[in-house]
Amino acid sequence: MKIGLPRGLMYAKYHTFAKTFLEELGAEVVVSPPTNKKILDRGVRCCVDEACLPMKIFHGHVDWLKDRCDALLTPRLIGVRDKEYICPMFCGLIELISNNIPDLPPLIDAPVTSLEYGKLIKWAKQAGGFIQKDDTKIALAFDRARKAQQMEQIGYNEAGYPLKIALVGHVYNIYDQFINMNVKKKLNELGIGVMTYQQVDRGDIDAQIQTLFKKPFWTFAGEYYGASVYISKKGLADGILYLSSFSCGIDSVMTELIQSEIGDFPFMVLKLDEHTGEAGFDTRIEAFSDMLKRRCEFGRHLS
Repeated sequence: MKIGLPRGLMYAKYHTFAKTFLEELGAEVVVSPPTNKKILDRGVRCCVDEACLPMKIFHGHVDWLKDRCDALLTPRLIGVRDKEYICPMFCGLIELISNNIPDLPPLIDAPVTSLEYGKLIKWAKQAGGFIQKDDTKIALAFDRARKAQQMEQIGYNEAGYPLKIALVGHVYNIYDQFINMNVKKKLNELGIGVMTYQQVDRGDIDAQIQTLFKKPFWTFAGEYYGASVYISKKGLADGILYLSSFSCGIDSVMTELIQSEIGDFPFMVLKLDEHTGEAGFDTRIEAFSDMLKRRCEFGRHLS
């Protein structure tokens, strides 16, 4: 059986788990290609106009896969921590692709409400049951997939550059080079190293979240806030670059909260949409780079 795995949304974070789980069950995994202009065009044609860029791109990956597999792994991702949730667009993602893309193969769309072991093994039995009816084999495949995921190192923290910028935002914006126009390469060429927010310990993130007057309703938004504030307070980077999808309601709130907390620490939001012109994007990155370099020189002059 061929199972399609769309290279979009949470693929960047959980692809090792998903691929290992499916292969351990005996399936052949078909992964869509890295995001490109054709994938984007497919998604724009299929998806509703109001959706954000990552949702449109996910539609493009699904559309590319639909005639190349027997079923698609598209979990209904509701939450990854107990009593917390993620973007509401994810909750309706199955309905979106089902109504927007014709002639889809069966969808393996069992809901994920938490990554806590007991709830995730329940998901594994529902999802794995589409391929394998033996619960023992499903449990074994699940345990091997969890171990493989735990071994996966996500993110980077580059050394050897005079300046460093922290990239913050949804993983599909940070690690999809087409979506972010290869921002890491652009920064490196300007003499700036890059770290990702995943380098901050979860305990340190949670400690910063606790200072808010109310706990964030959305898990990932809380992570971005906690990591950004911790990075600024500890001076782990010289500036923060927040990659945000145009029309993302959660980001619009979270970036304001971050800016109000970190004060004059260098912080810039880059909006991402389906318009692929790089001139304005490059100009803003270069301006942010120049500002950081002048700030660094001024600091050395004062000392």
